[in-house]
Amino acid sequence: MLTFEEKLSIIKEFPQLERKDVSLGRVNFHYEESASDKKNVVYHLHPNGNGFVYAGGLQGYEKDDKGMVNIRDFSADELRTLLEQAIAALAPKSTEESAIVGDQPEEKWVNEDGHILILVNEDEDMWNVYAGLNLDGTFNSYGEAAEYLDEEGFRRL
Repeated sequence: MLTFEEKLSIIKEFPQLERKDVSLGRVNFHYEESASDKKNVVYHLHPNGNGFVYAGGLQGYEKDDKGMVNIRDFSADELRTLLEQAIAALAPKSTEESAIVGDQPEEKWVNEDGHILILVNEDEDMWNVYAGLNLDGTFNSYGEAAEYLDEEGFRRL
């Protein structure tokens, strides 16, 4: 298990997070640029090493009813990955994303290198995968698109 100081050091690698000291020596970190009302990314990081990260929109994590993941036993790499994904999920859409997605249903997918692809349902029966402004692939169903992304090493944010 990482110590409180080690977790703090990793969290401080993310300059978009702002530290907020709270009671009993605990620390929160806010993401003020969040596109959501949810701004608290790291919640109650305690000197004993326990704490939580908001992962409400993320897949593959055991979350409580508030979307929080307990990070007590996370490794350094696991914590970095979770923080990257949590911030990406809360980030406002870029100009590129807005141009591509508009009001269409979309999902962000990420690989282990942090590259993000966007899956967009542009028509009732057509799913497109974009890398930035570039169309990466078109699929007849969500299942086909998700299978392609999975095979390419991406997972849903």
